[in-house]
Amino acid sequence: MAFISNGTTILDNGAFDVSLGNLVLLSEQTASGSASIEFTTGIDSTYPIYKFEYINCHPSSASTLSFLGSTNGGSSYGVTKTSTSFYALHTENDATTSLSYNIFQDLAQSTSRQGLIGTLSTDNDSSGSGDLYIFNPSSSTFVKHYIANANGSNAQSVNSYTAGYFNSTSPINAIKFEMSTGNIDSGTIKLYGIKDS
Repeated sequence: MAFISNGTTILDNGAFDVSLGNLVLLSEQTASGSASIEFTTGIDSTYPIYKFEYINCHPSSASTLSFLGSTNGGSSYGVTKTSTSFYALHTENDATTSLSYNIFQDLAQSTSRQGLIGTLSTDNDSSGSGDLYIFNPSSSTFVKHYIANANGSNAQSVNSYTAGYFNSTSPINAIKFEMSTGNIDSGTIKLYGIKDS
């Protein structure tokens, strides 16, 4: 039987266990017509995994919530990335359903933004929420893997899955979130460190 337990294990049925270790809130930022939200401190060798939660992010113009990484504390962004993405979609009027490879969010050795959610509407009740995991960002040996899952509303539910890696052996020590067009009108982004369980 699957169940939620003690805040550190999200699924446990005796045979299958997905552990989040110990989640430690490091910082939180709230957007208000913000061009971007940057996390330039707190991403270091303290934790092997870092998790970002983006909650009810709403754009100033129809656009996609995206992120970029930095190896120099946010002085510049655009670390080369390779990724893949797919999404499931269901419209409010039940007219359309889809499960598709997402060619708009996959990257091949690109310094462009990594999209997290499909195009978000400016409708007052539309927003996007999800999470982004970055693994061992301080490694000076390996590339830095990331996995993201998000859901956006735009008269439809669009659930996006994206995974990739920063193709650099330099430590990633800053992350910037921004919309592909315009500002982040509102929303909250939290940064957590995850200890070994």
